[in-house]
Parts: sequence; structure tokens; C-alpha cells
Amino acid sequence: MNYKYLLIFTVLSFYSIIAQPYQDQFYIMRTDSIFSNIESNDGLRLSDDGKSIVLLDNRTTGSLIIKPQYSTSPFNEGLPSWNGAVTSTNASFKIQMSFPYSGGWSPWLTVGYWKNQMPGNYGATSYAGGEVDIDYVLLKAYQSGWKFKIIMYRNSVSEKSPAINKLSFFVSDSRTTSNVNITNIVNDNPSAISIPTDFIYQYGVDPVIGGDICSPSSVAMIIRSYNIPVNILTFASDNYDTYFGRYGLWPRVVQNAAEYGLDGAVTRYRTWSEAYSVLAKGGRISISVGLPLYSGHLMMLAGFTSDGRPIVHDPARSNGKNYIYNKTSLSQSWFNKGGISYTFYLPDSLATSVEESSNITIADEFKLYQNYPNPFNPATTISYSIPVKTNRDAYLQMVTLKVYDVLGNEVATLINEEQAAGNYIVEFSASGGASRLSSGVYFYQLQAGDFNISRKMVLLK
Repeated sequence: MNYKYLLIFTVLSFYSIIAQPYQDQFYIMRTDSIFSNIESNDGLRLSDDGKSIVLLDNRTTGSLIIKPQYSTSPFNEGLPSWNGAVTSTNASFKIQMSFPYSGGWSPWLTVGYWKNQMPGNYGATSYAGGEVDIDYVLLKAYQSGWKFKIIMYRNSVSEKSPAINKLSFFVSDSRTTSNVNITNIVNDNPSAISIPTDFIYQYGVDPVIGGDICSPSSVAMIIRSYNIPVNILTFASDNYDTYFGRYGLWPRVVQNAAEYGLDGAVTRYRTWSEAYSVLAKGGRISISVGLPLYSGHLMMLAGFTSDGRPIVHDPARSNGKNYIYNKTSLSQSWFNKGGISYTFYLPDSLATSVEESSNITIADEFKLYQNYPNPFNPATTISYSIPVKTNRDAYLQMVTLKVYDVLGNEVATLINEEQAAGNYIVEFSASGGASRLSSGVYFYQLQAGDFNISRKMVLLK
């Protein structure tokens, strides 16, 4: 046997494995989670009914920063969204985010506001490591962390305070979209289902803005499918973003639907069956499509035929109710664009809501994930999850994370402390104290109580 070529094949196979895209992940913080993870707070409080975050009674402005949150796998794209309420024309809130950068955190980036733009500057939308591209976050390098900042305003204490009750962040790897297999998607044939609604033809709403309101039109149809009355012209006007001069910003229309009682988020789907599962549980979906059908458009997913063809309510067509496109063309239009969508539920159906229907990561068991990058030089990150313990007296538990060489010699202790339930990420660097290490295989071991697991990583100088 030619061992030279066997070695080359083995190395290429190894790199093929580690080059697989990271999984989609969906993270949600509701009021109790937001309030229990405050890093700093200036003028905000829990509402009297405990359902929202609001301004202190004697404050016209306020803000809070949420502690860093970490994903279990790296990402380079993110879709933020939120649910809240602003009932006064003289009040508003703004959402900002920050990401790990250059040993610290990036400047705060504004990802949106509601309802009217807050007085003063809009805020930064880019930095050297990435940007908020109108609707979503694009990073130049893979990251595993983020922070949220909530800013609220009202022009007097007599005005009702803005309110926030949910923050969402759907993170993904751009390679997942690049590697989409349209043939497999077209061959995915869910069972029949149909979601009726009061159809809206967007060009018939208003002769001036009709061509620009596909996003609010599709969501207004979703609201009506729940038998909730909505005036489409009012809904579309409320969606208008004065900073970007657009009617269809993704997180803004999700927030607008929250004013009508829907629980929503900006999400992604990778198969038709995933979408069917949401519809079957009482959810609703508006899909964001591109070429070859449109350069950019949104329509309501209305269900599937008995042979698995998608049905849509397309507001751009006068005959768009229960419209059936060529499945290949529609699959290309949606999934080649990343399967981006709005997902909605009624609040009383949250037992089968967007958390259960999406790939949300919850720390319900100990997990130790593969380091990234691997092989690495000079640094790599290690992620792990600590589950919630039923014994409140044991809320904190002792956790150790150590690195060993192939002979079992301890190389480094990364963690040796009590930690609460949650997702964590730690950096192991080959610079400084670890610079003595030579290329080769190493093992990192997580231990917490009776839980003990190790994984292998490769230092390649």
C-alpha cells in the first residue's frame, strides 16, 4: 500500500469533515431572562405585571445592557428581532448589539428602533469586524458571542413607557446557504395543509406606496389569518423606517405584528418539512424570496398540496391567493436566499411556539463541543453547556476545564470555578504560557460533578 497517498487522503478527509458548516442556532430571551441577565441598568425596571421591561416612573430616558450571551457553535451571520410595544407617538425604543472584537467588544451597533426614530443620532451600523446590513448582522470572522443593549425614550413622564418583552437572535454559518442542495429540497414533499386568509393585493392598497409594501402586506395577511382585524394602509405606514426610507425591514415588521398580539421572530428554514411543522402547530410564515422569481419580495406561505407543492399568498399578484409556483423556482428563490422568514404564533400557543419549532439551544444537559478552529494556531475556542439543576441549593456547581497532552500531562487549566447553568465559551491560546507547546494532538476535558468528557484537538504550527 502506498502510505504517502493514504496519508494525503486521510488529511484531506479530515479537513473535509472540519469544513462542514456550523449548525443554525436560535436564541430567545423573554422578560424574566432579560431582567435576570442585566449587566448594567440606568433607569429601566420590570413592569408592574412582570411581563415587560419599562422605564422607571420618574424617567424619560433609560437603558440597560444584557450580559454577554454565547452560542454553542460559531456563526458569521445573525438575524436579530424583538417584541414589545409603544403606544405613544412621543415614545420609542432602540436596540443595539455588540460582538467580540480585538480582545474586547465592538462598538455598539444599532439594529433597529420602534416606533419613531429616537431623538439624536441613529448610531453606528458598522465596525472593522462587521456590519448591520439594514436587516441583519454580517461578520467578517466567525464569532460565538454577542450583547444586547435596550434604550428607551419618552418626551415626558406622563407618556406611557415603551415596553420590551422578547429579544431574539437567529445565528448561522453563511456556508449553509452556499451549500444548499436544491434537488433534495424539491424532493421534500410535506403533507397537505392550507392556511386561509383575507387576501391583500399590495398594489391595490395605495397607488403611491403599493409597490413597496410586500413585507407589511404579507404579515397583514398573517394577522388576518388569525381573525385579528388590521388596516393594511395603517400597518404599512407604521412599518416605514425613516432612517433607511423603507417599509420592509425584517425586525421592524415583526415588532409591528407584536402590537397586534402575535409572538414573532426573524428566522431561517432549510427544508420545506421544517416549514410544514410550524404550520401544522398553528404557526404562520412569511418567506423572503429572491431570484429567479423576484429580485426581493415577501409572501405568506399558505400551505402544501397533496403532492407536496408549496402554496403561497403572493401580494404582488392580483391572482396571488393560493398561488402555486414551479417548486424548483420557488425553492431556489427562498432557500438560495437563506430561507429567511418571519415566524409567528399566537401567544396562547407558545407551548408549541417558535422555540420548539426552531433549532434553539437550551442547556438541558452537559455538553462539550468541538473546538474551533481545529486544527488551530495560535488560538482556538472551546464551547460547553451547563444544565439547569432542579435542586435550587445546587444552582452553582464546580466546573473544571483542562488541557492535556497525549501522555496525560496537564498543559493548562482554563476553568476552575463554580458556574451557573448556561452556555460558555473559552479561548485556549498557544501564545504566552502555551508557546512551548509543539504541533500535535491535545485533549481538553470538562468535569462537573459526575460528568466528565474529553475531546481531541490539533495544534498545527
